[in-house]
Amino acid sequence: MELKTGIKYQKEMTVTEDLCANAWGSGGLAVYATPAMIALMESTAWESVEPCMEEGCSTVGTHLDVAHLSASPVGSHITAESELVEIDGRRLVFKVSASDDAGLIGEGTHERFIIKTEKFMARTEAKLK
Repeated sequence: MELKTGIKYQKEMTVTEDLCANAWGSGGLAVYATPAMIALMESTAWESVEPCMEEGCSTVGTHLDVAHLSASPVGSHITAESELVEIDGRRLVFKVSASDDAGLIGEGTHERFIIKTEKFMARTEAKLK
């Protein structure tokens, strides 16, 4: 698979109690947590381009600009979508969104950076020394 703009991907899940704001510590209500929504958006973007990566490479998230527009109760069916809209060297920019059965619940942009996995992990683990 060739890395090019226009790559789209979609993931689905159902809101469970462990995905709610009161479980994630991001609020006190039993509604879909913003960090859970963001994690779903980020994984959707990551999975969309992972098949395009050369051996020994991957991507890491570097920036998010996301609005959580509407609450979703336990039991809601969530669909996240991503589209690769820009490639600037090793920087990838995605348009991301999430919807429940009633409509759009979140949208924004997400940036990922292509890295050489071994070099990245060595540099990261060196922080412990």
